[in-house]
Amino acid sequence: MSRERIADWAIAAGVAAALLATGLSKQHIASDLDPIGYALLIVSGLALAARRTAARAVLAVTGLCALGYQAVGFDVPAVAFLFAVYAAVRAGHRWLTLAASVALLAALPLAILVSLHDTAAAFAQARDALEIAWLIAAGAAGEALRQAERRADEAERTREATARRRADEERLHIARELHDSLTHQISVIKVQSEAAVHVARKRGEEVPEALLAIRQAGREAARELRATLEALRDDSTTPPPGLADIPELVARARTTGLAASLTIEGRRQDVPAAVDRTGYRIVQESLTNVTRHAAAATASVRIDYRPDALVIRVDDDGTATMNAASAPGVGLLGMRERVTALGGHLHAAPRSEGGFSVHAELPVDRTA
Repeated sequence: MSRERIADWAIAAGVAAALLATGLSKQHIASDLDPIGYALLIVSGLALAARRTAARAVLAVTGLCALGYQAVGFDVPAVAFLFAVYAAVRAGHRWLTLAASVALLAALPLAILVSLHDTAAAFAQARDALEIAWLIAAGAAGEALRQAERRADEAERTREATARRRADEERLHIARELHDSLTHQISVIKVQSEAAVHVARKRGEEVPEALLAIRQAGREAARELRATLEALRDDSTTPPPGLADIPELVARARTTGLAASLTIEGRRQDVPAAVDRTGYRIVQESLTNVTRHAAAATASVRIDYRPDALVIRVDDDGTATMNAASAPGVGLLGMRERVTALGGHLHAAPRSEGGFSVHAELPVDRTA
């Protein structure tokens, strides 16, 4: 049991004991209903143990108990109801608490008349049992604490927002630094490959397919770096690559000697931008892994447009086997993070017949 629960039960037991002691010490006309009165005093106090989790119910129970023990002749202040008022206002039930307090103030004299049979004395006893000043003090204390907690929560949210903004600024700074560094290296690769192609053609030599692929990859990498940084800066005029660019990806894969095929099933339709970009990245990373690591001769890309999901599958016939599973690389981890962030599922593992398979399902919300 938590400290708060222990404290709640301790306060409830203390209030119940105080009410019972007051009821025992006060002189009243003995009757057969005394056990009921004592029980109501105890229940009224013990109900406060639930004031954090069920403030409205505790407000009703303590109010009814106060009416009950006053009706059977116990002149005991409605202390438990005051605690309940404090808890209910703290929980944000201000108007409900006001209505319950007014109802109890109006009903107390009537309840006391059941046992006292004296109107003037009944009103005097009701005033002593529940004074308006006590009610105001209890409500004001609950409201003050509620406002303090609200301000504390707001301050916490502000700190979290500030921390997120600083983290975003730092990521943008890192992205810019990485862009500058990679752009320089890729530019060198692109210039060297362009020069090599130019020299080979000038000499009338056949340009190797690998060299042409390097030149094209360098151009594409430089373009994507620029597009990524522009997106981070929110000033992009060129849309990021998406599903419509996958045929070009497959075509580039063929230039490396890989027999790559593309199959599209279902009716092609618009998908959310995040799904569009993620689908492209999944195919891009998968084909990159095939050409670099798989030693595969063929690869197939299948895109299935379903009513509620976009399904992507990339299979190859490389050297991966079920018995030689390796630790996932950074590219695969990044792919899994993208898919999980969209609420989708990714399965990437060797196939039983040999080779590797990447299967991703991205949910599509058509109502958005």
